[in-house]
Amino acid sequence: MIADLGIAFGRVVFVMMFVLNLGGLLTWVERKQSAIMQDRIGANRASILGLRLFGLFHPLADAIKMLTKEDFRPARADRFLFGLAPFVSVFFALVAFASIPFGDVLHVSGREIPLQAVTLNVGVLYVFAMLSLGVYGVMMAGWSSGNNFALLGGQRAAALMISAEIAIGASIIGVIMVYGSLDLQSIARAQGELLWGWIPKWGILTQPLAFVLFLTAGIASTKRIPFDTPEGESEIIGYFVEYSGMKFGMFAMADFLETVVVAGMTTALFLGGWQVPYLVAAGFHFPWGATLALPPLVVTLLQVGSFITKVVVMIFFLMLIRWTLPRFRYDQAMRLGWLGLFPLSIANIVLTGLVLLATRPA
Repeated sequence: MIADLGIAFGRVVFVMMFVLNLGGLLTWVERKQSAIMQDRIGANRASILGLRLFGLFHPLADAIKMLTKEDFRPARADRFLFGLAPFVSVFFALVAFASIPFGDVLHVSGREIPLQAVTLNVGVLYVFAMLSLGVYGVMMAGWSSGNNFALLGGQRAAALMISAEIAIGASIIGVIMVYGSLDLQSIARAQGELLWGWIPKWGILTQPLAFVLFLTAGIASTKRIPFDTPEGESEIIGYFVEYSGMKFGMFAMADFLETVVVAGMTTALFLGGWQVPYLVAAGFHFPWGATLALPPLVVTLLQVGSFITKVVVMIFFLMLIRWTLPRFRYDQAMRLGWLGLFPLSIANIVLTGLVLLATRPA
């Protein structure tokens, strides 16, 4: 019993540390990637003992700066909700990753250890429930600040996230219909099957329209460019206008954590999850009959490495969009969500159902 609790605790710690560290690293990635795209050097001044390491110490410098800044609170602010709001945003963004599998099963001393922090039969619903609850932190921040511009930013964030979450939920119905499960681990395993005997059955191939819709709505749910209307500095300043120091940093961190979650969900639903093409539990088994036996630990490491690589590539792509597209107007973002993404998601459900009926064995 104690050993099982220790293993479960270890899985949770691993996933939380992975997400937190990756989210923190994104503060450096964002600046460096924008510099590369704009032919600049980017952040590279922070150093320790003369070492700059391409600017990798800047996230540490940012953390020290925010921790030592004055924690300002407006006189009209609600003391309790004003302090609670950033913690709510970070907490729900962090725990949303818990049911996303980063590997299959690790066999140790006769035990089967699922490589995900929390095993749930309805993992898809869990992730979106946690992401949806994150809007409470944003709304609390806007209302409790006692600032009309902050309140307007909170209202914009709530409207944007509702339209995005509805579009996300509708877009993945087709994936659930194809793989027949709400369990992210089962969906990842199903994507290891082969279409026509040689093509991996990844979601991006079976549900290409859902992939585009999900990714677009996922970017909107992170409240980042081109969907950063809740915090548009040139328009309304944003829901965190009255925050300073580490509380302001926590709102920024929540956006980065949500980016990691969206990348992880995209990987799990559409990019095969931890699957490596033609890799099975015993090693590689190619369609033309060739095999390559591998130790179980090597197979597990390849699966985990595959998942991490796909997540990193997706984050790079999301950052690419962030530094390429201009901001949508508020009405444009709403129109895209309600009159674009949502109707197309419904159409994808109908089309998927017709295809499944047509291809169902007699």
